[in-house]
Amino acid sequence: MFTESPVVVPQPFAYRSLTRPPGYVVETQSDGSFTVGDGEPSFVVRVPTKAYWQQLVRFDAYRAGVEFIRGSFDVEGDLPAAIETWVGLGRAATLPYLLRSLLPRLRVERWIQSRRTARRNIEFHYDRSNDFYRLFLDARLVYSCAYFDTPDATTDDAQAAKLDHICRKLDLRPGDAFLDIGCGWGALVARAAERYGVEATGCTLSMAQYKGATELLADRRLDSRAHIEPRDYRDLTGRFDKIASVGMIEHVGRARLGEYFRTVAARLDDSGLFLNHGIVRPAGVREDAATYFLQRRVFPGSELPHLSHMLDMAAAAGFEVLDVENLRPHYALTCRAWVARLQANRAACLATVDEATYRTWLLYLAGSAINFTRGLSDVYQVLLAKRSPAQVRYLTRRYQYRE
Repeated sequence: MFTESPVVVPQPFAYRSLTRPPGYVVETQSDGSFTVGDGEPSFVVRVPTKAYWQQLVRFDAYRAGVEFIRGSFDVEGDLPAAIETWVGLGRAATLPYLLRSLLPRLRVERWIQSRRTARRNIEFHYDRSNDFYRLFLDARLVYSCAYFDTPDATTDDAQAAKLDHICRKLDLRPGDAFLDIGCGWGALVARAAERYGVEATGCTLSMAQYKGATELLADRRLDSRAHIEPRDYRDLTGRFDKIASVGMIEHVGRARLGEYFRTVAARLDDSGLFLNHGIVRPAGVREDAATYFLQRRVFPGSELPHLSHMLDMAAAAGFEVLDVENLRPHYALTCRAWVARLQANRAACLATVDEATYRTWLLYLAGSAINFTRGLSDVYQVLLAKRSPAQVRYLTRRYQYRE
């Protein structure tokens, strides 16, 4: 049985959108402290001197972001609120303004994901250190949007609920052949095999994840009916009754979306179900320097499609849409939880990665929390099936919520 992660997670992570700047405290090393704004302070900014603070608040976003990553100042408490407040409510409304100017030349990459570049890009992000990810993810190492029954639910409970939500949408049944594309550290594969009785396969390009996932299956004594393949999803063979892809489509690239859906269709049984869970860019939200920052420093090769384009590509591959659910508020809560865990476990994190990486991840996750809170990124679960007008699969959604 899984237990709560052995780290303290500050609670609660209230889902909220700022309508006015909260109060905050500025602490200096040589000039004392003072409060800025009204209301109960929600974060503390630590700077060397008051003179430095007076300079810092006049820095443009590029300079402020560089100063943060360098460690010239620090923030304790609600980092998403700090970023949003710092740069002004209007300007902070995209991911975040601090990041948008980190790279002054705007040149968003268009990626054609060969197998070699796909592997290299995945390794860049996921193969840093399993120990690092253990310090801010839940006990199962689920690195995607959780599913909260209440805003103050623990991430362990919310991630377990998300795994079950996926399994129920797919109507997993004992004996089903199930595939998880981009399986991460194996949590969904293990859950599907153990609780729903399927024959489960996962695939990942990250060798660190492959090692962790295979160890998980062995520890749970599931390796006789579940296994992980360290290969590109395009190189898989065989057919599956049910397929899930969670947090993987962001790595595919818009130019490869058609190939992605055709490949899944080739692996899916004609009567099967496919659930795609991924982040998309809302209509009217443009790519900007934050996109370039993420591509260069966090997720090389990543591109966020628009939902309409993704569904067009799915339809062209022969799929029809059975169900669409937006989990945006849940990802805002998830990212806030991850930021709080990173902050609470700073010393341990710095034993696994360098200071610049730690601060980059803090900034990226805090900015993501702002994006999901303000509706500048969405995350959708889309349930698909091969188009078959003569086949009526479900008349209602009730089956998705059975216990």
